[in-house]
Amino acid sequence: DAANALRWAVGEMERRYKLMSALGVRNMVGYNRKVKDALDKGEPIKDPLWMPNDLVAEDEAPDLQILPYIVIVVDEFADMMMVVGKKVEELIARLAQKARAAGLHLILATQRPSVDVITGLIKANIPCRIAFQVSSKIDSRTILDQMGAEQLLGHGDMLFLPGGTSVPVRIHGAFVDDHEVHQVARFLREQGKPDYIDEILEEAEPGEGIPGLEPLEDAEADPLYDQAVAVVTESRKASISYVQRRLKVGYNRSARMVEQMEAAGVVSAVQGNGQREVLAPPPPPESSINSGG
Repeated sequence: DAANALRWAVGEMERRYKLMSALGVRNMVGYNRKVKDALDKGEPIKDPLWMPNDLVAEDEAPDLQILPYIVIVVDEFADMMMVVGKKVEELIARLAQKARAAGLHLILATQRPSVDVITGLIKANIPCRIAFQVSSKIDSRTILDQMGAEQLLGHGDMLFLPGGTSVPVRIHGAFVDDHEVHQVARFLREQGKPDYIDEILEEAEPGEGIPGLEPLEDAEADPLYDQAVAVVTESRKASISYVQRRLKVGYNRSARMVEQMEAAGVVSAVQGNGQREVLAPPPPPESSINSGG
């Protein structure tokens, strides 16, 4: 589930970058300001990424809405690295490199700050770091690139290294007991109902393994793969969102099938304009996908 959630976050980050590019803004602050101004004037901006869908009765693109900030918290990152490894490292690195401007923020936590967990690729893209008391100078260097955390006193004593500086600040964290945690959680629940996105934790199909950045070798085992190929070759549209809407599947599943199409030579890699070219010929008439499915 955690790996699927990270992959969804990467997809959401890329979607937000496309929206910001279409609106000519550099970050989520500029995007939300532009969308809010348009809504206040009664002249909402239409979604520039929308495409007609034969399966859904939508005559025009929906209006853009203000996008929320998303905080991604990975508790005990070492456990995830042990189970998943390289795939998660690549996803984490992509989020750390680009997600902040898109309104996604990443918090990684681990009790085992070793170099096989906090790799150089991850460290290079995590500018702000906090170290509590550690057992050795090596662990301190792994987190902060310098000694010092091994001399902390524990019980909330910590070193905070802000981004863009090399001098840590010694601060003290407050102790929060279970009762206070429940109080905060109850307060948040009273502010409104949660809005869950089911596809964030969408499980991989049996045999697909852990999703990552590269195409999965057995994505062709997906029962909808052949139908997805027919949809793409007939419509000559190779976008992940188009396949997602036509087949009514989650983003992750659609992305896996399109990536496998690229590996199989059905579609090209993403080109300079952000689009893929359909390389395979259209299906024969009897294999066409009509609006009924």
